[in-house]
Amino acid sequence: MKSFISGIVFAALVATGGGAVMLFGGFVNVAADEPHHPLVFSLLDTARERAIAHHADGITVPADLDDSERVRKGAGNYAAMCADCHLSPGVGESEIRLGLYPTPPNLARAGEDGAAPLAPAEAFWVIKHGIKASGMPAWERGGMTDDDIWNLVALLKALPVMGVAEYRAWVNSSDGHAH
Repeated sequence: MKSFISGIVFAALVATGGGAVMLFGGFVNVAADEPHHPLVFSLLDTARERAIAHHADGITVPADLDDSERVRKGAGNYAAMCADCHLSPGVGESEIRLGLYPTPPNLARAGEDGAAPLAPAEAFWVIKHGIKASGMPAWERGGMTDDDIWNLVALLKALPVMGVAEYRAWVNSSDGHAH
């Protein structure tokens, strides 16, 4: 039994030492132009999905989320702050989006890129708090109020079924980048 425990301790020390060499030796590739190993990507993806669901649990969605005024107000902020990474109707790609890893979901065609659309409470939480090491900012720190964020969520809810002309009309009728 003593040799078994010694073996486990030795294996843990070797694993820790190997991890330290990889970490402090600069061998972990953090380049955005090279994907994670599939296992690492799967672990990070699962952690992100579970964390969003956990933290969004209990967020009360406003009853007026389908109000056209919310969509109108959200359109200007989306065009100014989100469309470069998450695209808009009729836009195929953007330079910044192509350079990000992981590639942000195309919210103009939610679900088409394999990413399931977020529930409104989850979208609210992500916009408000951001996602570490992904390029997704915490917009609350940028000055957005909860009401501004709900307006963006209202736009996101309507966006996947919008055509180019309808999207442009919403943006043109908005107050622009206003928060």
